[in-house]
Amino acid sequence: MERHDAIVRVDVALTLVFAVTATYAAIVFDTTAQWVGAVTAMVLFTIGVFAFLWSYWSAVQRSRTDDIAVTQLYLLMGPAIPTTVRRIMNLTLLAQFVIAFATTLARPNGPEGNPGSSLAVGFLVPMLGFGLNGLWAVTHGTFEARRQTTPSDEEIRQNADHG
Repeated sequence: MERHDAIVRVDVALTLVFAVTATYAAIVFDTTAQWVGAVTAMVLFTIGVFAFLWSYWSAVQRSRTDDIAVTQLYLLMGPAIPTTVRRIMNLTLLAQFVIAFATTLARPNGPEGNPGSSLAVGFLVPMLGFGLNGLWAVTHGTFEARRQTTPSDEEIRQNADHG
């Protein structure tokens, strides 16, 4: 991995925390376990929202000089992102979806048998993956320079002659 791997390590670590707490909540499924799973999911979602907003704001600032696409930013596609980082971070994003899906399906009903489960809040956790993907990309990605979009002096003269 590159020297800029702190965000990658945080992504992996928080995904593991989600896996442990969501699995614990799905297996034990008492009030305490459900609270642990739900609170963890909400904290990870909140971290993801802040990371997403920070990465979006930073990308807007950086887009003045660099050509940044949304797919490069949040799905880490293209040559701007090293393959190792792309693979690890997109796998953690996929793991977040799979964990949320599996634990929600494991307990589709609440303890009283009513439809719906506190484990469904886990579907908010992939926001963490998207946010950290964006934060890594905007902080460490090597994007192409934005092409000059202002008209040259020659173009201005030509337009004035034809206008």
